[in-house]
Amino acid sequence: MRHSSVPAISAPTAGSALRVLLVAALCLLMAACGTRSADYDETANWTAEQLYQDAKAEISAGNWSAARTRLTSVEARYPFGVYAQQALVDLAYVNWRDNEPEQALAAIARFQQQYPNHPGNDYMLYLKGLVNFTPPSAFMSSVTRQDPAERDPKGLRQSYDAFNELLQRYPDSRYADDARARLTWLVNTIAMNEVHVARYYYQRDAYVAAINRAQTVITDFEGAPAAEEALYILTLAYDRLGMTDLRDDARRVLQANYPNSRFVAEGYKGPSAWYDPFGWFN
Repeated sequence: MRHSSVPAISAPTAGSALRVLLVAALCLLMAACGTRSADYDETANWTAEQLYQDAKAEISAGNWSAARTRLTSVEARYPFGVYAQQALVDLAYVNWRDNEPEQALAAIARFQQQYPNHPGNDYMLYLKGLVNFTPPSAFMSSVTRQDPAERDPKGLRQSYDAFNELLQRYPDSRYADDARARLTWLVNTIAMNEVHVARYYYQRDAYVAAINRAQTVITDFEGAPAAEEALYILTLAYDRLGMTDLRDDARRVLQANYPNSRFVAEGYKGPSAWYDPFGWFN
């Protein structure tokens, strides 16, 4: 009986084996190059000064993300030098400019905790005031015409506290004059927030609540321009409650302090543009 034979498989030649080895080596080399380029960090051997100077260049160009990366690298690689201290200061500034107020405040708090006696603490208090003074929504005020006093006053009060602390601890700081101007604005803005609440209550016939809020403005924010409207609300609310003696007293005070009051002459005719006298929100 004949048996069918299985065809024999010929052995590879030396040339084909070499080609296989060359292809495999080339694939490994390309894979290694791809991995190396993905993981490559051009700043790996940079000094703290090089990293910081590169960060400053990115700040000058307004490249906040790149600047943040460099400043974070300075802190991580050289945590105990002067460049790390300055990097944290600049990191707070970069986060503020990049509309990241929470991160900015966190950097400020970390700096104050780590370097309580640093000569740059006056700037950090000033920056803390600015972060709360100009939240991202504030930059739209010129478009929406929203009175900043209509926002949640928590940030305004925190801004006031920071500027006030700056002036108490560093009265001769280079930032003191601007802080004083902003404090004056903040006092009236916070007072105006109380006025908005008083007006809200008055328009909803909650006259006692309106009176309480208006009186807060007069007693707690003496001399603030917002007192004019607070006195006007008092006269209206007392009149509605039939408390004519108190109404007349409030009216006399209003006329004595604001003889040309627009509220007496015109009543309510919509918001004015008092809230941005320095162009801070444009």
